[in-house]
Amino acid sequence: MNSSPSSVGSAELDIDHLPAHIAIIMDGNGRWAKKRLLNRIKGHEKGSKAVRTVVRCCREIGIRYLTLYAFSTENWQRPKREVDALMVLLTKFLQSELNELVENNIRLRVIGQVDRLPSEVRNALQKTMAATKDKTGMDLILALSYGGRAEIVTMVQTLADKIKRGLVEPESITAEMVADHLYTRDIPDPDLMIRTSGEMRISNFLLWQIAYSEIFVTPTLWPDFSKDELLQILQDYQRRERRFGGV
Repeated sequence: MNSSPSSVGSAELDIDHLPAHIAIIMDGNGRWAKKRLLNRIKGHEKGSKAVRTVVRCCREIGIRYLTLYAFSTENWQRPKREVDALMVLLTKFLQSELNELVENNIRLRVIGQVDRLPSEVRNALQKTMAATKDKTGMDLILALSYGGRAEIVTMVQTLADKIKRGLVEPESITAEMVADHLYTRDIPDPDLMIRTSGEMRISNFLLWQIAYSEIFVTPTLWPDFSKDELLQILQDYQRRERRFGGV
């Protein structure tokens, strides 16, 4: 089949060669606010608007899976006032976006230590996930109270318990079995991982899953991340040759 270019916004994309799964480390909210002499929470509020922009763009162009690193296990160490404000903002975001997710055929999912989240957040998540569970246009996956190492530890504990109970033989463990015991067991690995704010690290995000992901780091702070920049990154992705360790 011939590839068919599609003009979306200011960028021309080959719609037959889009990544199935994009994962984004949304970094820079605090620095965005600091540069403007604002409270850090203002940066998070502005960042939530960038989330809305990116979700809409990905749905529009046909991205099947979008994972957003919204709150890490390490983020619990931030000042209580900031954490509390983030949880309130997250709850409001889930409530405000419910109708748009339903109307745009988007299923909401979550990965991470959900039990650590406040009850208000868990309730909002459960309501939104229940309302969107049958949607098939795109999966929006929020990584909340998520850490790659914690995910791997949980996987090891689960497999160790199965070995102890005689359900699994150690020599039978494969990479596929490991993947099947992660939070993302039924989600394909990211084809593309984007990090904003220019930091050259992956910050404990999807450590197993990004083994062969294409990585793009932009200096743009997350609240300033736009649809046009996302499309430009996708153009860059389409120019790359993915070899998966081959020649």
